[in-house]
This record gives sequence, C-alpha cells and structure tokens, in this order.
Amino acid sequence: MKTSDKCKSLMIHHEGLRLKPYLCPAHIWTVGIGSVLYQDQIKLPMERKGDYTGMIRKEYPLAPEHNRTWSRDEVLELFSRDLAFFERGIARYCPKDLTQSRFDAFVSFSFNAGLGGLQRSPMRMKHNRGDFKGAAEAWLDYRTTAGGKVLPGLVKRRKDEATLYLSESDEHSDE
Repeated sequence: MKTSDKCKSLMIHHEGLRLKPYLCPAHIWTVGIGSVLYQDQIKLPMERKGDYTGMIRKEYPLAPEHNRTWSRDEVLELFSRDLAFFERGIARYCPKDLTQSRFDAFVSFSFNAGLGGLQRSPMRMKHNRGDFKGAAEAWLDYRTTAGGKVLPGLVKRRKDEATLYLSESDEHSDE
C-alpha cells in the first residue's frame, strides 16, 4: 500500500515545507517536509540530567553542506524516501485490517513520532486487536513533544489523524 495524496497533503499541512534546515521542537535538525537530517541525533538526550556531560540534541552541529537553501525537488525526494520507509514499517507493524485511511493515518503518525513510537503505541495494539474506535481515541494521547510540552499544532494533527483513521475513504493510493 502507498500513501495517498490526501495523506501527503495532510502531512505537508502539519509539517510545513521549509527549504532551510531548522531545529524542530524535539531539537532535531530537519529540512523540507519534516525530514530528519541526522538519525543519530535522535538518540541523544534532550537535556543533561544527573552526571551526563555529553552532547545533547540542540548542540548537535549542522554540517556545512546541509546549511543551505535546498531545492523543492530535493526536499520532495527526501519526503518520498521517508514515506517509503514508513510505508514498509506500517505493513510490518499493522499487517491486518488496513484500509487506505487507516494506513494513511499510521503513516502520518509514524512520520511524526517514529516507527518506535508507533510500535509501542496503544493505537497500534488496539488496531491489531480490531478495536478501531479505541485506536482512534488513543491518538489523542500523543500531543506532546519529546520534552513533554503540549503543542496546539500537535493536538490538531492528532485529531486530524484520528479522524482520517476512522474515515471510510475509498481513495486509491498513488501506485
């Protein structure tokens, strides 16, 4: 299954499209439509706690070759590559009862929260048990940043994803 145009539009609406790298609210270098530039940065802590003296996310350096204005084609290519990765993950973690709308909602969520976030999520577990209403309700629990701050934009995104998940879209994917 492939991500639909409807889902791509929803993701672009919530992620935005930026041609210059920026630190997202989780302090991760990002460009384009929410594409992470450095996967190893994700593993760093948000802040120093206890005896930890190593690098934290916001101190991670932006490589000089990435500190530029990217072309629209470059960021759309990153977005397509990222979508393919998440599509494979959804097929693995949510193998049954996937309508286009459910698939799309999971793609949007995992793109934002990561496949690890999806794998551990109650919405995935409820979906895989056939509790679709419960899965949609669980979406609303994911409205904070990695630092624990509730973001109004994330509240709206999760509502949109939950609504998409429950919709009976018959839209065909882009294949």
